Formats: sequence, C-alpha cells, structure tokens
Amino acid sequence: MLDQGNNTELPPIPAKRYFTIGEVGELCGVKPHVLRYWEQEFPALNPVKRRGNRRYYQRHDVLMIRQIRALLYDEGFTITGARARLEGPQARVEASMSHQIVHQVRLELEEVLALLRR
Repeated sequence: MLDQGNNTELPPIPAKRYFTIGEVGELCGVKPHVLRYWEQEFPALNPVKRRGNRRYYQRHDVLMIRQIRALLYDEGFTITGARARLEGPQARVEASMSHQIVHQVRLELEEVLALLRR
C-alpha cells in the first residue's frame, strides 16, 4: 500500500516524531498549498493541528503523501482515482498482506533471539 518504489529521487525521511508542512513539502517534493488541498481530498490524510492551526505531520502521513504523489504524478491517476485506489479493496488487501509479513518477520526474529540466548 505504501510502496516507496517510485520515490527514489526523494530524500530519506528523518527519524522524527512530527514534521512541519514545510519539511513535508521538501521531503515529498510538493508545495504546502498542494498538501493543504490534498488534506481536503483524501480523508486518510489528517495531520495533527495545534496552536494557531499549525499542521504537524507524522511519519505515516509523510508515507501517505508520497504514495499520493506517486499515484498522481508518476502513475497518472486523477484525484478521484487515487482516492479510490487508496480506499478500495486492493488497498485493504495490501495492508493485510503487509500486516501478515510483519507478523511473520517478528516470529522469525523471536526464533533467532531464542537461538542466540541458548
């Protein structure tokens, strides 16, 4: 679902908890006014708003924005098509598969840890 394969030219996401709209714009190659517009069009994109209505994005928001950017700019989707792709059954299947992969990797790491402790 949140594949970064098409975002190789974008900088890596730093290990921070919150990002300002300017930082997200630089990380995703999108202007701040475009990010504000996408917030209206994509319900899943909902940054934390603090004092003075300032937006603070989290890592999952940045990944979502990169996915939206890839769908719109690289794959040629319309806003409606990108929204449907992100919310549709295919997105749920991909999320479920990701969850299963993470679960499997965790089990394997626990087995490795148990072997190392012996």
